[in-house]
Amino acid sequence: MALKGLDIFKLTPKTNCKDCGNPTCMAFAMKVAQGALSVDKCPHMSADALAKLSEATEPPMKTIDIGGHALGGETVMLRHEKTLVNRNIFSGYLCTKMPDAEIEQVLEDLPKTDYERIGERMYVEAVFVNCLDDAERCITLTKKAAATGRAVIISCEDPEKAKAVAGAVKISALVGANAENWEALNSVATAAGVPLGVRGPDLSAIHDTIEKLEAAGNKNLFIDLGAASVKDAFKNAMLIRRAAIKGGDRSFGYPTIVNLVWLARGDFETQAALAALFTMRYGSIIVMQRMSYAEALPLYGLRQNIYTDPQKPMKVAPGIYPLNGADENSPCCVTVDFALTYFVVSSEIERSGVPVNLLITDAGGYSVLTSWAAGKFSAGSIASFFSDFDIESKIKSRTLILPGKVAVLKGEVESKLPAWKVLVAPNEAVQLVRYLRELK
Repeated sequence: MALKGLDIFKLTPKTNCKDCGNPTCMAFAMKVAQGALSVDKCPHMSADALAKLSEATEPPMKTIDIGGHALGGETVMLRHEKTLVNRNIFSGYLCTKMPDAEIEQVLEDLPKTDYERIGERMYVEAVFVNCLDDAERCITLTKKAAATGRAVIISCEDPEKAKAVAGAVKISALVGANAENWEALNSVATAAGVPLGVRGPDLSAIHDTIEKLEAAGNKNLFIDLGAASVKDAFKNAMLIRRAAIKGGDRSFGYPTIVNLVWLARGDFETQAALAALFTMRYGSIIVMQRMSYAEALPLYGLRQNIYTDPQKPMKVAPGIYPLNGADENSPCCVTVDFALTYFVVSSEIERSGVPVNLLITDAGGYSVLTSWAAGKFSAGSIASFFSDFDIESKIKSRTLILPGKVAVLKGEVESKLPAWKVLVAPNEAVQLVRYLRELK
């Protein structure tokens, strides 16, 4: 568990510090406790004290890297307590027992889910390969998974087979360590330089195996939540996170993996629902049988909402967004860059079927009324946007539609943009469909 300021003070040297100016170094200690400074910034810290403080002030969950994706490192149970820092990743599923035609279909479908949402790329970040056949078959399938360019996670409890696969293909993680094989698989994972996943029949067995691995010097680990049942996997996820965050049990302070294929094989709708559940509580790697656009859109939206700093609103980039095939002759709607506003307004415009150029201005990520009250969405800011993006040379239409809730801006906008016919939309986005159709 992280030390408090007074605990850190007990380990800091009692000498004048040129950085904090406090002869007892209390200011430095408090800043370290708050996370504002790292302990190695103190020039008077002894090596022994530095080692103790570095370990004590680490997050209760270790941060590991799988294929360039940081997982773990969390310090709280819930998002509203403090920002969650490292979002989970989604993984496709392959197994050596699958028919070749099914394998090829999975590999063909995998790249289809790849799009951008509010400045973030949404795609399937990993491929999970269940190695159940001979080493040659496992190597062949793992090579196909690696060819996708995604992180490759192999599941293998046979140390010799795992060694052969890791020696032939660059993998990102190995899962399969248990009470019997942990020592041999630890050697394979360490040699490959990848995180090692630990599994067992219950949390007690998993905890014992982790303690042995830690004693052997490996803390680059993650935990398999198990496949006995959805209930057990969810219970394990909750208990592991609570033990690490609330109980200070660092042996449970590791990211987790949950395989929904094993929990709901063939039931894609249930897998999608469980993916949402474990995105919230607390799957770091979520393995699914498929990830079509229908499953991806709500899941990635949910993940983005959860793993976004609640103090920093989500924003879309300012610019011109042509909808329904809009061109330079189509009317313009202007609104703010708050992501929720953009998605609500754009979806209603699309539903209307009327070609419209949606103009997104920089309003600090606030909603229409909030940004208007703060002076970030005004006639002046709209005019500046038109100038910065050279709207008048790009769009021949001279019809501009304001959000209904800031109808008060109509006169000011007309004076700033005299060549434009300024209209006021309804107060609610849902009324845009009828409004635009009648306008057309």
